[in-house]
Amino acid sequence: MQRARNAVAHLALLVLAHLTPPGACDVAGGAGSVNALPAGGSSARLAPSFDAATPRNVTALVGKSAYLSCRVRNLGNRTVSWIRHRDLHILTVGGYTYTSDQRFQATHSPQTDDWTLHIKWAQQRDAGVYECQVSTQPVRSFFVTLHVVDCDEIYQRMFADDDPLNIMPSARILGGPDLHVDIGSTINLTCLIQFSPEPPAYIFWYHEDEQVISYDSSRGGVSVVTEKGAATTSYLLVQDAAPADSGRYSCSPSNAEVASVRVHVLNGERPAAMQTGSAGLSNSSHCIIALLAACALHARLLRAQLAS
Repeated sequence: MQRARNAVAHLALLVLAHLTPPGACDVAGGAGSVNALPAGGSSARLAPSFDAATPRNVTALVGKSAYLSCRVRNLGNRTVSWIRHRDLHILTVGGYTYTSDQRFQATHSPQTDDWTLHIKWAQQRDAGVYECQVSTQPVRSFFVTLHVVDCDEIYQRMFADDDPLNIMPSARILGGPDLHVDIGSTINLTCLIQFSPEPPAYIFWYHEDEQVISYDSSRGGVSVVTEKGAATTSYLLVQDAAPADSGRYSCSPSNAEVASVRVHVLNGERPAAMQTGSAGLSNSSHCIIALLAACALHARLLRAQLAS
């Protein structure tokens, strides 16, 4: 009952926060911004802060799950909320959901600092900006932009002439060939299996040629979520990444060739290719263009093979 009261009280604070003047929470570096630093002293070291390496742009496929991550250090007794900016709708407060749309759910593992907004069966109307907000005074915010791509519609337009194409199943891991993550964060890999007349009977994940999912493994914190359909998607989640988790990860479906990506777990380094707000996959236009270009290139190669 007390947790419910706290959640309701924070809900009221969120409403008041969105009625404040625009300058009260300036994303560019104001007092309530992601980039703002608290005053000096011991309390400054314990103030909540966001992991700058968390992707600010996420691309999902229509009908599949979308995962928006927010990593908050030194949260203490504060509450994390997710807000949709399109209509300023408060979606979740802590572990509670404040929307009738049951596709939205906030997940959090006590062993990590990750607060993830899970959107099931993503639709194009879900695209837009989402705010991860911490209940400090003033509030602190981290913004994530979701892009939803409908690859099925692209394929239908490519093959509208009903050519008898013999399309072979293919698998690929989004974001390759290299991905960089901070030590202690969650490795999130997405394997997409396309052009298959039926979903694969099984999908195995490997790390350096060793099967990732092993019930007798001491590693722990590893899980796989697979969504089957016209295009099958398998998600590999590895929590609390350590240097030993670096290396080649492979997705091996029963009906397609193996797809691989190399993961680099960093200890404070910031390479140019790292996923940040200004480079890598976080650049939304680059990500969408890459998806569309891959679809078009695959179709052209198939047509060229048939013509020859």
